[in-house]
Amino acid sequence: MNLLIFGATGDTGRELVKQGLEQGHTVTGFSRHADELTQDYPAVQTVQGDVTDMTAVAKAVQGQDAVLSALGSSSLKRNPALVKGVENIVAAMEQHNVRRLVYQSSLGVGDSRDQVNFLVRYIIIPLVLRPAIQDHAEKEQIIQRSKLDWVIVRPAGLNDDAKTGEYKAGENIEFGARIARADVADFMLKQVSDDTYLKKTPGISY
Repeated sequence: MNLLIFGATGDTGRELVKQGLEQGHTVTGFSRHADELTQDYPAVQTVQGDVTDMTAVAKAVQGQDAVLSALGSSSLKRNPALVKGVENIVAAMEQHNVRRLVYQSSLGVGDSRDQVNFLVRYIIIPLVLRPAIQDHAEKEQIIQRSKLDWVIVRPAGLNDDAKTGEYKAGENIEFGARIARADVADFMLKQVSDDTYLKKTPGISY
């Protein structure tokens, strides 16, 4: 499949690129510093651009089979540029009839706030993660209002451990505190062709 990855130079984005190529997909990485990818992944195609540039986003989306977003977020302040970026991604996909979008959000957004532990719910989210959670919530709403075939993946706290292939995923289940980015990428890539969580918001953790 032809896969386009936004946020491809971030930690999760790089895992998506790596695993997507290993699975035999034709992978295009979109980032402001996309040229950095070719040093580690010579087979990746790259688009250097900004998600706030609708023309660049639309050009990259055209001809893709699916889009995966691992755009970052900041816990320090809101980032309207990333919200605009998701608006552009959705608009470009609708324009070019690219249906499948897999978006990385976060546990603690929306109804998943009730599925995290006391410390995360009442201390970490209000005092540390509020801007990031607010941004993800707004971006989720944009995606959910779209005409796309979307899956919103909500991971627990991310780390750089090796991929295990063994994790809990779903809705309305009790989640752990951590998950490796490599396993998040594994799960996200499965959603490209699996309809189990179509138009749903599965969480993922150990």
